[in-house]
Amino acid sequence: MGVSLLRLAVLWILTSQTLSHALNTSSLLSYPTKPRVFILSDISNEPDDQESLTRYLLYANQFQTEGLVATTSTWLRDKVHPEDMLTVINAYGNVTANLNQHAPPNAQYPSGDYFRGILRRGAETYGIKAVGKNVTLSDGAKLLLERLQVPSDQPLWVLAWGGTNVLAQVLYKIHEIFPEDEAATLRARLRVYTISDQDDTGAWIRSNWPDIFYISSTHGWNQYGLAAWVGISGESYYGVDEGGPDGTTVTHQWLRRNIQIGPYGRFAYPDFKYIMEGDTPSFLYLIQNGLGEPENPGYGSWGGRYSKVDPSTASNYNHYSDAADRVIGLNNQSFRSNRATIWRWRDTFQSDFAARMQWSLPANAHRANHHPVLSVNGSAELSPFKVTALAGSTVHFDAGGTYDPDGDELTYKWFQYQEPGSDYWNVAGLVPVLEVTTLNNGQQVQVGIPVASDSCNGRGDDPSGCWLLHLILEVKDNGLHPLTTYRRVLIQTTNETMAA
Repeated sequence: MGVSLLRLAVLWILTSQTLSHALNTSSLLSYPTKPRVFILSDISNEPDDQESLTRYLLYANQFQTEGLVATTSTWLRDKVHPEDMLTVINAYGNVTANLNQHAPPNAQYPSGDYFRGILRRGAETYGIKAVGKNVTLSDGAKLLLERLQVPSDQPLWVLAWGGTNVLAQVLYKIHEIFPEDEAATLRARLRVYTISDQDDTGAWIRSNWPDIFYISSTHGWNQYGLAAWVGISGESYYGVDEGGPDGTTVTHQWLRRNIQIGPYGRFAYPDFKYIMEGDTPSFLYLIQNGLGEPENPGYGSWGGRYSKVDPSTASNYNHYSDAADRVIGLNNQSFRSNRATIWRWRDTFQSDFAARMQWSLPANAHRANHHPVLSVNGSAELSPFKVTALAGSTVHFDAGGTYDPDGDELTYKWFQYQEPGSDYWNVAGLVPVLEVTTLNNGQQVQVGIPVASDSCNGRGDDPSGCWLLHLILEVKDNGLHPLTTYRRVLIQTTNETMAA
């Protein structure tokens, strides 16, 4: 009797301690809107697609995932492997309850059953052979056509990790059965991000329907080392930008310590063969962390930065391809490359990945780390904070309302992101430079706007010839795996005449 009472007392104490540290999920960073996502993957041609899907599901509470389709590619020409997607989904389904301990009430993780319900097979043939008048739509294409016809104020993002013949099937069918105005309306709902071209339908799509919003690195066939997405982890394998990014977080050793752990990561995340997660930039582009703005590829995000291939106002060509950032590398040398638009954020997105994998573990919620919640001048949204500022003036921003759900110590960093303000290859000495002075350990900042001869010199993107300048607030906590949230401040400069 005495032993039983002692055990009950210990259990009560442990339960009370857990409850006293229980996480208030309503205080977590939330996602008021969720991008609609439809994934095409040539999974099983090599391990990286499975790795990317493993990471993607750890962010699934940020998205409305509407389809997972196993496809072919130049590497996997006549078969598809949805069963390999199912392997990851099943492992994810076993930890969904753990993940939801770390999710805000309005952004819970979908169940494993949900993802099993949207899993489909694509055409089991290569490229354009799957497209034509007498070709039956694959199950994956049927689902994509169905989801594209759903009225929504959110576009549908098709993320292609392999070939795009499922998308090509749908576009051909739309062209075949719908009047042109209705077909154009459906195409306008599409947003496409492909990891280069991995079959012969990508160029065919862009040629036939140039109006489709389409992000893809443009380079010679099979010249993948030239693509921006290589910045995820490929500098050593492809021999590019070596010495720039920190390579320690994309090694087998780091992944085994931080990602291949627990009932999810250990089972779902395989060792990489060539490079880690070549497809991941497609959804890093959509991550809601306050940095990216998906409708503006030139702004830059964890998934890279892109600009229009044909920017002429007379053209309806809506293809975006690689832009370049200038970044000081780990070796203190300056790198100017398309790949730098991704690897410049690597430390942050890898730490974020490791922290989310911790959420999958069967541990108490109070032992994990969670993202800082930012406030700029009282605004706690993730979308850009927009102001208009007179050339030569000083503007002030206050992030004093920022907090960390775990009570961690926060570090504030304000910096001008110059490249999004211009489509020039080298922005040095071209984009007007903000004078940034931080106060109160970075919680406040005063920003000097360049004089009119610099701010409104006729070279800015605004019709007035004044520059739109990008200021980034980056707030990082000091948790086990530090987490970072951003807020982009868009400063539209103006001159005295306009101000009057």
